[in-house]
Amino acid sequence: MNRDAVAELLEHVGVPYFAVRGTTDHGTVVAVAEDDRERVLGGLFRYLTTYPGHLTVYGPDPVVPARPVPSKDPRAWRDVRTAVAVRLSWLQTDPGGHLVLGHEYGGTIEFWSRRGDRLVAPRPNRVTWSVAADGVNVGGAARLFSRFVSDHTPAVDAPALMTRPEFLVPSVEDISFPVDAVYTWVDGQDPAWKERKATAKGEIYHAESASDARFISRDELRYSVRSLHLFAPWIRTIYIVTDDQVPAWLREDVPGIRVVSHREIFANPSDLPTFNSHSIESQLHHIDGLAEHFLYFNDDMFIGRPVAPHAFFTPTGTARYFPSRNRIPQGPVVETDTPVDAACKNNRALLQARFGRVITQPMEHIPYALRRSAMYEAEADFPEAWARTSASRFRAMTDLSPTSSFALYYAALTGRAQPGSMPFTYLQLAVPDLADRLQRLLDGRDQDSFCLNDAFSTPEDLEAQQELLDGFLNAYFPTPSPFER
Repeated sequence: MNRDAVAELLEHVGVPYFAVRGTTDHGTVVAVAEDDRERVLGGLFRYLTTYPGHLTVYGPDPVVPARPVPSKDPRAWRDVRTAVAVRLSWLQTDPGGHLVLGHEYGGTIEFWSRRGDRLVAPRPNRVTWSVAADGVNVGGAARLFSRFVSDHTPAVDAPALMTRPEFLVPSVEDISFPVDAVYTWVDGQDPAWKERKATAKGEIYHAESASDARFISRDELRYSVRSLHLFAPWIRTIYIVTDDQVPAWLREDVPGIRVVSHREIFANPSDLPTFNSHSIESQLHHIDGLAEHFLYFNDDMFIGRPVAPHAFFTPTGTARYFPSRNRIPQGPVVETDTPVDAACKNNRALLQARFGRVITQPMEHIPYALRRSAMYEAEADFPEAWARTSASRFRAMTDLSPTSSFALYYAALTGRAQPGSMPFTYLQLAVPDLADRLQRLLDGRDQDSFCLNDAFSTPEDLEAQQELLDGFLNAYFPTPSPFER
């Protein structure tokens, strides 16, 4: 909307412009010739008189901070004649007033000076200091101007921009390969599913493995998908892997999302039905059409603010993993180990035997950036352990944790992954101060991702928790995704 406002203004006053690959991913930057400054400023004043907003003036000294000022305030116009750039912005909010899009999303006009047959940039951008003064505009894909979108973002959300040929070069910083997202999801209240689970319940070794809290659907998936639509629109396709279940709210007729049955991906059909996330995760790379680079989400993981694919992959395709501050317990697997610790120990033993390296850290509850080829190779390298994990109907002491640890370290040890860091929050729902923690998360909105995990809640906790979660999730992600009925 802000970009369209800038375009409308410049077209109204008859000033030619072109989009610039600026250093910000939030708002659009367009360039005009310094010769047209007076026409631009005159039109800008009239436009903001009719449609009051904010004006941010960028001076020639980049050290001096530029701050948005209401356009009705005379101080907003004080230094516009010497500005190297000005930004127009209007605050946008959802109807409930929870989600506010700020001035960083404004549309910026840069004044490029003429030097001979070149137009020269007044400040750095990601590509070039100058363009041909008499150059002709060409169309440029939206992903060139913001890493928050990709070639797979719908054109209605990310239309092409008119730019100069100099900005069309493929940069070493660009990520042009597709990235998919995969969820595993279960409706633990489905009577048919509950009957299947009850029939298989004799194989449990640890109470956490079959705790009802692990299988409760609190509608988190709907809001996690909203978080992708809002904050990671560069995702190509979302796959939801289920036991022949479909969320009631989901539209399956919309491009960009697909429900995948366990039956479609399990190499050994006799391993089904399964109620073990490790088992299901061991088969995700068998999803037909899945991209080489994909993010694996539990349905309680969310993107918390706009992130670029660069947060999870390097431009050359290397995946990033996020080691935990915790440590894997020493020694072999023992009966008192939790399923998580047992799987980590099994991972460690196999990787040490294969690569001579010892892993010491599990992973944080951050979406897991995975390479499909690495999972195929890991399955081929360790066929017995992989098949044993696939066949475990509930979490077992012999499991690997394929996606949350094993495949990530396997990719790292074969040169396809590297450690990274990310602002994130892990919140266990069974805490007495849940309301305060959720409110801090909502007020701050300063985390790239967060996880609302639930493994130990009792039936008595659920109603109060659900009320808090409903309010929090609707406030944080108020905008329905295109995939909702």
